[in-house]
Amino acid sequence: MNRIVTLAQRPTGLVDQATTAVVEHAIPTCGPGEALIKVGMLSIDPTIRTWMNDAPGYLPPIQIGDVIRSSGAGVVVESQTDRYAVGDIVIGMTGWQDYVLATEENKFSVVPAGMGLDLATVMNVLGVTGLTAWFGMTDVGAISAGDVVVVSGAAGATGSAAGQIARARGASLVIGIAGGPEKCAQVVADYGFDYCLDYREPDLAKRIREVAPTGVDLYFDNVGGPVLDAVLSNIAMRGRIVLCGAIAQYNDPAAAAIYNHAMLIMRRASMTGFIILDYAARFLEAQMELAGLLLGGQLVHHEHIVDGLDNAPTALNLLFTGGNSGKTLVRVDGSVALS
Repeated sequence: MNRIVTLAQRPTGLVDQATTAVVEHAIPTCGPGEALIKVGMLSIDPTIRTWMNDAPGYLPPIQIGDVIRSSGAGVVVESQTDRYAVGDIVIGMTGWQDYVLATEENKFSVVPAGMGLDLATVMNVLGVTGLTAWFGMTDVGAISAGDVVVVSGAAGATGSAAGQIARARGASLVIGIAGGPEKCAQVVADYGFDYCLDYREPDLAKRIREVAPTGVDLYFDNVGGPVLDAVLSNIAMRGRIVLCGAIAQYNDPAAAAIYNHAMLIMRRASMTGFIILDYAARFLEAQMELAGLLLGGQLVHHEHIVDGLDNAPTALNLLFTGGNSGKTLVRVDGSVALS
């Protein structure tokens, strides 16, 4: 049987037991030009929560009764196409389920064997998380040597990678923003940031000014809301703000208000959003540099693995409660592994 986690009703705030339902269907039949994939691991990302809302976005909302959309990795167990061989480990849009079909409409990337990396590392650093950090920093943010860089969500998978990429590209100062003293300590000790500020403490704008008195040249924003507002008040002349995520408002739209946007005018600064899918044709370029940083010891990473397909909703909530550390993944089947 194929267990499928579906959207039972649209959530308000965090997902709960009423949000999703587990249903069982027959394992999909593999037809000509298709491959059947046994799902081994799911990538848990904040954007999944936005897809549950009945609101326009860069992808359509998940419909009631449909599988929860998500990227993941799996192994090809049957193939009727030359694109995939039985035994290939592949990454793509699996959804929260045990089996998925690779089709012309839903294509997967084959992970090369023999890299010496485990599947969790590949899904984190060389997957959507690392790619988002790389393109956000290099292309959208136009990181330059000597920049003063601030990254929110710095203890998370994307934020921690973004800060380390900034360091590798010659940033003069890398400042993280995270929630709580333990995460802030990790951002400095493990990921090599110069400072990490706890957004839960009072007067974040003042504390940013103290550690970055010349202003913030590049801000990689994962959260939006009051944190974005605090950085806006400290943006440097012709500074750049990269809008990667807005996790502060996914469960609370009222948290979106900002008041210091006029600083973009006064400092002739820019604020640009991006979607990683826009860069699909250049993924290999980014993966080669990320692999080099990884193998060279310049990119520290952590994975937070939750076991069991049934626990995918709980894993998603961890992103919003701060209960995760590093890249959150759900292990659906531990037998799916890189050789």
